[in-house]
Amino acid sequence: MNFKEELQQRTAYAEEVIRKWLPEEEGFALTMAQAMNYSMCAGGKRLRPILLLETFRLFGGEGEVVEPFMAGIEMIHTHSLIHDDLPAIDNDDYRRGRLTTHKVYGEAMGVLSGVSLLNYAYETMLRAFSMTEDSVHVIRALQIMADRTGIYGMLGGQSVDVENDGKPIDKATLDYIYEHKTSALLEASMMTGAVLAGADEEQTKLIGEAASAIGLAFQIQDDILDVTCTSEELGKPAHSDEKNNKVTYVTLFGIEEASAQVKKFSEKAVEILDRLNNKNEFLEALVREMAERRK
Repeated sequence: MNFKEELQQRTAYAEEVIRKWLPEEEGFALTMAQAMNYSMCAGGKRLRPILLLETFRLFGGEGEVVEPFMAGIEMIHTHSLIHDDLPAIDNDDYRRGRLTTHKVYGEAMGVLSGVSLLNYAYETMLRAFSMTEDSVHVIRALQIMADRTGIYGMLGGQSVDVENDGKPIDKATLDYIYEHKTSALLEASMMTGAVLAGADEEQTKLIGEAASAIGLAFQIQDDILDVTCTSEELGKPAHSDEKNNKVTYVTLFGIEEASAQVKKFSEKAVEILDRLNNKNEFLEALVREMAERRK
């Protein structure tokens, strides 16, 4: 398997799916639709929809019912990026190599387009009911998405992050932030893919544990890249953690120990995937790539 070629193909497919489900730029709400689509079409790795799709395939899933969930998870993720970049939070001017949404459309439209994307994600995913007769799996997938997105998931982690911005925090608090702000959406992606394909409760639970480990490895690697890469390499401001006085695994433990933690969590994720009877060579390679990436 040529991983780079396979990844390019899947990224292109995810991009095609995402654009297919975007709102029309028309009517009185034209500007908000443009702001939403500006952020959604800014590129990016599309890791969450790819993880969702590959877990769907891991359990033998077939058909287009997965598509609105692929688009929906990227809308949820992009909404969080729009709001992260706002002056009230990280106050960043660049994301994915170009101006952030609020710098192009204004702060008010940045807030509104982010909220609208979050809502539109569920509007999109609800359309899956018309694409399958298996409503039970769609309902369970929506429950997972909602749980991992709200106060007990991504937004809960974001709130703790914002509340402790610039303050000294311990490892337990930092882990809570990472497990909710980052891991939760990866859990949503992979668990949703598993459920839509018919995985049972035990299999779905294992996938959630693997996704949690992947999220921790991914976020800690992000901490490392923030201090070792340039803004040009990252496509966003480097050293932003230092600028915002954020506590990270690097500030708590140093780069060497942080790197060791990345390896530990990525190996844990692969070990869990190996325990499943189902195999997906590309998915395992992607997990390793996410932990070893350089941007």
